[in-house]
Amino acid sequence: MSVPAVILGIFCVIVALVDAFESVVLPRTVRRSIRLRTVFYYFSALVYSATGRLPRKLKLRQALLVAFAPINFLTLISAWACLMIVGFTLIHWGLSTPLINSAEDGKFTSYFYFSGVTFFTLGYGDVVPLHGVGRLLAILEAGLGFGFLALVIGYVPVIYSAFSRRESTMLKLDSKAGSEPSALEIVRRHAQAGVMESLIPLLREWEDFSAQLLESYLSYPILAYYRSQHDDQSWLRSLTAMMDACMLIKGVTANGTDLTSRQLAFHAKATFVMGRHLLVDLSYVLAVPPRTGAPTRLTHENLEYIRATLREYGLSCAAGPDGERHLRDSIELYEPYAIGLAEDLIVDLPDWIPQADMIDNWQTSAWEGAKHF
Repeated sequence: MSVPAVILGIFCVIVALVDAFESVVLPRTVRRSIRLRTVFYYFSALVYSATGRLPRKLKLRQALLVAFAPINFLTLISAWACLMIVGFTLIHWGLSTPLINSAEDGKFTSYFYFSGVTFFTLGYGDVVPLHGVGRLLAILEAGLGFGFLALVIGYVPVIYSAFSRRESTMLKLDSKAGSEPSALEIVRRHAQAGVMESLIPLLREWEDFSAQLLESYLSYPILAYYRSQHDDQSWLRSLTAMMDACMLIKGVTANGTDLTSRQLAFHAKATFVMGRHLLVDLSYVLAVPPRTGAPTRLTHENLEYIRATLREYGLSCAAGPDGERHLRDSIELYEPYAIGLAEDLIVDLPDWIPQADMIDNWQTSAWEGAKHF
């Protein structure tokens, strides 16, 4: 009998069970520095970061970034299963569990084979424990293996359901902000159509969207690394564009006294608050500090262009030095967190103004040129 092997085996089983419970079942983030998942994500993050340094035009780079999160997710599940199998192997080996086939007694490989067969409940019957302790351990491992497989089967749909909800909300933004969303384009399209009041349901939708993302990411942080179905889209890119738009709407409605202006200001603030809550909490969960001191995306030239564009539709934004200073102070509340997350997730943040001659995704196809409606 080897006591250290038994203790190590019990430790392996407990570590795997606790880590799986905290990651899958417990509906909140556990901030403990020493965890199997923390160590696993640390080394996988190094691989992810190295992939991001590959040339942007390399197709392999994008393919690896897209596949990273699903592979990471499945690898972590496999690591839990392997750790439990090895743990029970060490326990059997340390106890020298007698087997019906005496020729296999004392062999580590035989116990490993028996542990794997039992965990996955295959039940071949060629290697079977002879006495009570071994049989009790076999029943315990089979029960844990059955429960673990059931948990994984239920866990995968939850992840992809949350991913699907995220993508559908982002895709609906395409017609209102462009395929490469920007704050100016969001406000300009509504102002051009004369339906500024339609921004209210859009802001409500993104307030709800931010709340849903916050709930999902706190429970399953790996979701943040799932990249969108289109290469030029990202949940962080779209969220940052909406928060930029909240700043413009706040500036446009600063002096408004009519009901629509007051409603727009109220909902812009509510959406901004929930969006910042998401960025701050996710930065904490992913251990990504805000990039304070980083150059702001809103240059003075861009702000002047935004002011000139909005004046064409009778709108005034952040007028005067005080208005500009207040706008920049508000941007400082969320932009450092967005920049930090963008560097960690390897995505580009949106510009405040749209690119020249921008064409939306819906206007193009593989068979014909751009179409306009």
